[in-house]
Amino acid sequence: MTVLSVIQDVCKVIGLDVPTAVMASTTREHIELATLANDLAERILQAHDWQALKTLATLTGDGSTQAFNLPSGYDRMLKKAQVWSSSLETPLSPITDTDEWLGLEVQSFDFVVNAWTIYGGQMHIKPALANGVTAKYFFLSNQVVSTAGTVNQATFTADDDTFRLDNALLRHGMIWQWRANKGLPYQEDLDTYEMRKEHLVAKDKGSRMIRIGQARLPGDVKQAYPRSITT
Repeated sequence: MTVLSVIQDVCKVIGLDVPTAVMASTTREHIELATLANDLAERILQAHDWQALKTLATLTGDGSTQAFNLPSGYDRMLKKAQVWSSSLETPLSPITDTDEWLGLEVQSFDFVVNAWTIYGGQMHIKPALANGVTAKYFFLSNQVVSTAGTVNQATFTADDDTFRLDNALLRHGMIWQWRANKGLPYQEDLDTYEMRKEHLVAKDKGSRMIRIGQARLPGDVKQAYPRSITT
């Protein structure tokens, strides 16, 4: 379903004439609708770590590089992101506090496991990954739009662009926000939007595993050393 089709459906509800083109139009209402479509797409992106937008990044060490540019389309790390190296049994250590990272750097600590942090549009890893060693992590892409040529991008720019997430959610969001912008009653439309969003978020997480019997380890707890120790 193209963004033009979504906007045409929105117009049928909000009482505007159904357009045959929007993105290149200079008509005021069409400009408002195009802007609103991109605004809602961005809000939907920020609402959840959507499976469709999870993207794998790979870094390759050369023995000296400690700063890697964030990948194209990077929006944010996932809520439970880890960085894994091909040379280690455990994930790299995340340092989320910039003051802590600065202290480690200034005081020249020796790292048992590579540590990582993000600042300045780059992922920093200390010590540097050895030559040929790779590190991988998942991030959330901001490219919620797909062109007719199947190129992903961040915004709608043409009438035949498509939304990579849920078209109905985009439509409901545009309807309630348009009415709110015009000072019209919108609460029922907002409720419809929020209910669909909650349904999609719940479904996007997938089924949870049901465990029967005595629990062995609490969640997110790992063995200190995941191999047998020989004597």
